[in-house]
This record gives sequence, C-alpha cells and structure tokens, in this order.
Amino acid sequence: MGESKVKISQLQALVAIADLGSFSEAALELELSQSTISHSIATLEDAIGVVLLARGRHGATLTPEGEQILPDAKQILQLLDGMQQKAQNLRDLQDGQVRLAAVRSIATHVLPIAIARFRQKYPRLSVMIAECDRFLEVEQALREGRAEVGFTALPTLPEFEARELFRDEFVALLPPNSLADDQALTWPQLVNFPMVMNQRNLLHNKMVHEHLAKFGYHLSLDYNVREDSTILGMVQQGLGATIMPRLSAEPIPDRIQIRRLPVPLERTIGVITVADVLLPRSVFAFLDVLKQSTVKAAIVQ
Repeated sequence: MGESKVKISQLQALVAIADLGSFSEAALELELSQSTISHSIATLEDAIGVVLLARGRHGATLTPEGEQILPDAKQILQLLDGMQQKAQNLRDLQDGQVRLAAVRSIATHVLPIAIARFRQKYPRLSVMIAECDRFLEVEQALREGRAEVGFTALPTLPEFEARELFRDEFVALLPPNSLADDQALTWPQLVNFPMVMNQRNLLHNKMVHEHLAKFGYHLSLDYNVREDSTILGMVQQGLGATIMPRLSAEPIPDRIQIRRLPVPLERTIGVITVADVLLPRSVFAFLDVLKQSTVKAAIVQ
C-alpha cells in the first residue's frame, strides 16, 4: 500500500455498510449523505487496490476481499475507541498512575500519609514507589524516567524543579542512661562517645562533620556500618552514640536517649520533578495534594 491514505471515516463507512447491508442505511447511521458514503468507499477501494463491496439492486454485500478486510477494519476502530476512552479517563483522572522515588525514611514515614490522602481524593489512580538507598539514586530514577516525582535533600541540581516540603532536625542518639533525664547535651559530652555512623550516608556525614567543625569539634568514627537499624541496635547496646536525622531514626528503640544538638542542624527535604518535561495530569494531582497544609502538618508531626 506504500504510504497509507486510508482514513478512519472510510473504515467507519465500510463497517456500517457491512452491518446494515446498504449505502443508504449506512448514511443514516453515520448522519452523512449517501454520496459521501459512496465516495468514502470508492476512495478506500482505490487506496488499498481491491474491491470491497458488490453493489446491487437490493443493497451492498461484501466481496471475498471485503470479507477478509472487514475484521481488520473493525479492529482498528475498536482500538481507536479504546484509545479515545483511555485518553478521556486520563483527562478525567479516572485512570493512570504516579511513580515516586524516595529513600527509606521518606518512603516509610512521609509517603503513606500523602498517598492515603491522594487515593482518598483520586481512588482510580495508582501509585508506584521506587525505594532508594541514597538521594542520588532518587535523582537518577527521575533522569532515567523510572519515576516522575522524587523526594530528595535540597538544594539539588538545576535540572530539577524543586519545592521545599519540610525540614528534618538531626538528633544525637545516646546509649541508655548516658545523661540525666533532664540534662542537655554539650559538644564535649557528644564527642567523648564512641561514634557509630552509616557509611552510605555521605551527604549526612559531611553535614554533621562540617557542623561540628564550626564549633571546633571533631567526631571520632569508631564503627562504620551500612544500615540505620544496625546503628540503632548498637547504640541500644551501649556500644556508642550516633547523629542522624530524626526521620531516619524512627522508630527509635526503647531506652535510647534522644538529645538535640547543642546547636541545631537540619536537612531540607523537597519534592522534585525533571524540569521542562511534560508530566501526566496524575502527577500534578499528586503534587497538589502535597501542597495541602493538612498533609504538611501530618508529615512533620
């Protein structure tokens, strides 16, 4: 057929004539003139190079070639109807999904609240979550198109559109009975503890070390592990202390003492999308839910 010149209206005319048995009935069904229907069939037959209909005094019947072409014509029209319905559902937010990327602490403590409110408002939209070990992996998931929305530490790179979502304070977690219940933590007390840190959290470790250096203190790293849960277990057993964002530490095991740093340190968590990329409406619906003050309040509690 070379470059196809077949039109949807021609296939509609063919199917209508085959179903109704005449050009006149098909014209009434499609709300067109009979001459328009005749022209559609003639141009279709010319485009594909075979005769599809035998015209007679008592109507029109499919030729053997027409019998073979008709199922394909019906399938094309059905696919088109399905595509149009799917597009309508997407426009009406009755179908579709949002793909998120986040580190464990965000996926555990932030996303369930946001997703619950999102599904309450848009029950037909689904949510997929890519759980990452580091913020760099979150950003890479967006670059590779595996997620549309990411949660990362700010500031980030100019390739992303970013908005601050909340702030998470770093806390010192101390072995049981390290300090009196109402005793505040000092820098000399903190640096005197054996220190347990997560070797994968390069950004957090850098922030902590630079923060202490401002006040003339340096942490002695005694244990370097890979999992926050391991760190918490070691602190609970009295092997050392640690400094981590409050959200990463939750749920904090019993008997571990929690203290604010002598001078507070925070990380800023933001929601990001790739800049200058056309995003589905479902993504904007999810971002709108995140903007709600009720969601923000629930996240930071």
